[in-house]
Amino acid sequence: MKYSPFRHMSSVIWKRRPIQFTFFVTRRCNAECGHCFYLSKGRRGSMKEETRRGEFHLRSANVEYSVSRGEDDPSRQENGNELSLAEIEKISSSLGSLLWLAFSGGEIFLRSDIAEIAKIFYRENRPTFILLPTNGLLPEVIAEKTEEILRACEKSNIVVKLSIDGIGEENDALRGVKGAFEKTLMTCEMLAKLQERYRNIDLGVNTVFTSANQERMGDILDFVKGMKGVRTHTVSLARGDLSDESLKNVDLEKYNETIGKLEFSHKNEKRGVYGFSGARLKTAQDIVQRRLIYATAKEKVKHTECYAGKLTAVLTETGDVYPCESFNSRIGNVRESGYDIRKMLNGPKGREIVAEIGEKGCFCTHECYTMMNTLFNPASYPALAREYMQI
Repeated sequence: MKYSPFRHMSSVIWKRRPIQFTFFVTRRCNAECGHCFYLSKGRRGSMKEETRRGEFHLRSANVEYSVSRGEDDPSRQENGNELSLAEIEKISSSLGSLLWLAFSGGEIFLRSDIAEIAKIFYRENRPTFILLPTNGLLPEVIAEKTEEILRACEKSNIVVKLSIDGIGEENDALRGVKGAFEKTLMTCEMLAKLQERYRNIDLGVNTVFTSANQERMGDILDFVKGMKGVRTHTVSLARGDLSDESLKNVDLEKYNETIGKLEFSHKNEKRGVYGFSGARLKTAQDIVQRRLIYATAKEKVKHTECYAGKLTAVLTETGDVYPCESFNSRIGNVRESGYDIRKMLNGPKGREIVAEIGEKGCFCTHECYTMMNTLFNPASYPALAREYMQI
């Protein structure tokens, strides 16, 4: 039996600890996406530099990517001083049970130990959901590591999200890698085969909505509908500090039109509904969440309470802790705080930042946090109930 999402219902009332945890496992990436909010503004590591220094190779689809490896610990990478497995184990032991564990980066599958990282959190935190986002550029590696995670984490729902931002060469141009589209399709085909053998995988696609692809979103939605094995398609509004800020200059009415098409698909075509327990509720939440994001982006005002730092926490590959992915309010570093994240959140700095979030009326369009702000806010329940009944 899988871990139930309803184990965390008490958090509707008692918002005392993070049950959604986002871990940016690496800043290394084999793509150059202008819409990436994490690797911009000096955060991006140079793949060319890593190729010169690297000793460990991942081979996929006749393309070789080199990844730097530290001398003492294969999981602590020379470039960026990434957290080691031993450090990650200490961190996970401080968290308690999790509803949502999201890995991020960078390309998460460039960490050769990504399966071991997942196993640590599975053993220590029993997450209901484990999110594995990937650009799909390493088909064999992604399929192999995902299957290892599926086998080891059988009570968790493994949600794999492939990134597709265009069709064919348009996707390659947005991701800065020639042939990226074909490699992602190859990865999808391999993961679809895993879906035939494992009941705990949910395969989906995520598209970042930008000024560069907003005119083609209808075509992209139609294409994803035809992808074998893909159950869900999410669309994320470009956000944060980007290397190409013009990508955020979107027509919000086109975004509204896009999310309307997704909603129509959920309700009238019975498509895009997740395959796990509580799928209808999660799909209803997606609908409400996207409307909130549209309203927030258009009106630039707060539309819901924010539980960042209360129900959510973010960890970077070097150990910095934040309440959310805005990266505006650093709480501290686990290496300086005994690797105890809950203690950091409940300490003077953590309490100060959480108080500021409430006092300043903080708001954003980050999907992961709008999700928690919707699911655990009783004020959202009438809207969730209405959408739930129509799916």
